[in-house]
Amino acid sequence: MAITRSAPHEKGARRDRPQTASAPLTPPTPPEERQLTSPLVLTMVLLLMVLLQGPIRRALSAPVMQSWTTVFVAVVVQALPFLVLGVLLSAAIAVYVPPSFFARALPSRPGLAVPVAGAAGALLPGCECASVPVAGALVRRGVTPAAALAFLLSAPAINPVVLTATAVAFPRDPEMVLARFVASLLVACAMGWLWQRLGRTDWLRLPAHAPHEGETKGAAFWDSVRHDVMHAGGFLVLGAMAAATLKAVAPESWLRTAAENPAVAVLTLAVLAVVLSICSEADAFVAASLTQFSLTARLAFLVVGPMIDLKLFAMQTGTFGRGFALRFAPATFVLAIGSAVLTGWVLL
Repeated sequence: MAITRSAPHEKGARRDRPQTASAPLTPPTPPEERQLTSPLVLTMVLLLMVLLQGPIRRALSAPVMQSWTTVFVAVVVQALPFLVLGVLLSAAIAVYVPPSFFARALPSRPGLAVPVAGAAGALLPGCECASVPVAGALVRRGVTPAAALAFLLSAPAINPVVLTATAVAFPRDPEMVLARFVASLLVACAMGWLWQRLGRTDWLRLPAHAPHEGETKGAAFWDSVRHDVMHAGGFLVLGAMAAATLKAVAPESWLRTAAENPAVAVLTLAVLAVVLSICSEADAFVAASLTQFSLTARLAFLVVGPMIDLKLFAMQTGTFGRGFALRFAPATFVLAIGSAVLTGWVLL
């Protein structure tokens, strides 16, 4: 009897056992995701241009587009050699010149080190992308922050490549070269002295390490060149497109209204310099194309751009901290406009 009662229980147990012992089902493998790569995007764009070559040709033949293309190509072709030369020289200085050289060359007194560091920017070619890490290295090596910040502002604004590009861009207005040099140097020294007097240590986050640390000098040099050419070249293209759009699309009455009011003209081009973020080796050609505006307004464009723009604000935040950038950038913007107006009133 006991055996016959337990038989159904054992049968049920046998029926349940294969289910509990069976291996769990593996989830189906998802289909491979197709990644959108740069060659694929380029191929799709080229195919689209081939398919739409008729409408594209008709659009480019319009007078407005012909004017836009002429200004765009002229700005890029004129500026590109100076941009490449400036990037090569700035990469060489950032990689092969040790920061200890600057520490030994500068005077020990901070008040005197500021103008010396500012004037050193006229001898050492360097774009904005190189001046920020170099200034960080100077602070890390013991150089007074006031002198390092003066060098940060002056190096991309008054170096030989930038001044030569300005002379080429303004062949009929050679006084623009001197005005740019004087106004930019005044801002660099004024900001250095202002930081020495009012700056606080807790506003400045000292950089922890040098850029390209652990790489050979050759690899660091070419890495810096590739990065700066792609970075600055992209902003040059955007700046040339904006300048061409202003010349070809914006109504002449709007530009004339903004240009006729001296205060509005200066403020407009100063804000435009911040937004466009053009490399200092190329910004003179963009400024030269804005013929509706006065020389003083275009000088403000040339003084503000190399000292504070969107990319510089991001780099200063990453190198010295957000608290520093939020205080340093607005003060630099105001002093740059004031220096440009004062220098333009005297020299232009």
